[in-house]
Amino acid sequence: MHAFRLLSALVTTLVIALPVSLQAHAQAPSQNYSQAQAQTGGQWNTYDDVFEDGARHAHVWQWGWTGIYGTSLAVNAYQSSEANDPDDRFDARVGVVKSALALGGMLTDRQPHPAALAEYERLKASGELSGVQALGLQLAQAERERRGWGARVGSLVVNGVAGAVIAADGRESDGAINFATGMLVNELQIWTQPNQATSAINRFKPATLSLGPMTIPGEYALHVGPQQLGATWRY
Repeated sequence: MHAFRLLSALVTTLVIALPVSLQAHAQAPSQNYSQAQAQTGGQWNTYDDVFEDGARHAHVWQWGWTGIYGTSLAVNAYQSSEANDPDDRFDARVGVVKSALALGGMLTDRQPHPAALAEYERLKASGELSGVQALGLQLAQAERERRGWGARVGSLVVNGVAGAVIAADGRESDGAINFATGMLVNELQIWTQPNQATSAINRFKPATLSLGPMTIPGEYALHVGPQQLGATWRY
């Protein structure tokens, strides 16, 4: 009798436990899939911000500096003939050349972000996350190059020649001021450019470092700067 009761209890326990176990195993893949979906959705949201904000910033930057140089060209053109002081007329003629070159540069050297946004939307529509990641790295590299020393060579030449021309007119201090002012404006133009891709790459992200049987949880970040490209690990 006791053996029969014991057997009945064991069967009942198995009948109850088996569905629970099967349900737990069935829910595990579903939970993993949901977590993967949430992670992927978060990545897409991050990329949306990077490419959309970058393109928006690029348009503001492009039109803003185009307007500044266009206004400067108009003012210098007026001053070159209407200023009372001969030195002011001379400096304004130099300013016309500088402003015209800067305006031409703005019209011909476009920011890469609007084109990157169009490519991103194409890749997103086809679900190519790896392609989007590569595109983000390319955009960050372009931002890095546009902040490097190569972006300063043209301005250095133009402002150097302009300062030398004014100095050759017998006004060395005015030539130095013209050179310094031109280089300062160029620096402002460089550092107000969009850098959303660079900032996104430089953020720390969770990761696990494996050294044989030992694993170390931590965070990593890729660093993209005007003169550097590297990575940092912290734990």
